[in-house]
Amino acid sequence: MTDTPDTSPWATAALSREVVIARVVDAAPRRVFDAWTDPAQIGLWFGPEGFTLTTHEAEIRPGGLWRFDMVAPDGTVFSNRMRFLRLEAPRLIEIEHGSDSDDDPDRFRMLVTFDAQANGKTVVTLRQMHPSPERREVVIGFGAVEYGAQTLAKLAAHVEAGRAATA
Repeated sequence: MTDTPDTSPWATAALSREVVIARVVDAAPRRVFDAWTDPAQIGLWFGPEGFTLTTHEAEIRPGGLWRFDMVAPDGTVFSNRMRFLRLEAPRLIEIEHGSDSDDDPDRFRMLVTFDAQANGKTVVTLRQMHPSPERREVVIGFGAVEYGAQTLAKLAAHVEAGRAATA
């Protein structure tokens, strides 16, 4: 058997371009994965605190798009587009994320992993790989780490509330 080299951006991840955010969620990986891949659920929790979403298109499958506007509390609208590159239930999702534009030079790769814990919980890890160290610094400067942590907190609340409702 021959080992095939991994040529994905994750294999050659440069710390100078990467942002990593993780959270333990009190739910099984399948439930957390489904919250990411069900168009009826993702719009309920995705995004920082106080932001709302308007979905324009949601086809969550390899090659599919989720196009949405994220509206800040002050009314500022941020157009977004996620292209789903890989979904391996309930283990990982790979996404290309940027503005809702075909030629967004700032789009980045995001790898979301769901690691089962022995206690029925899941460690959710977001790994963003930005196009340059400079772009990474810009997103950190505008709050990407804090906003990402808020987004994962909203995900946790969403799946934990769903688990409690079905218990």
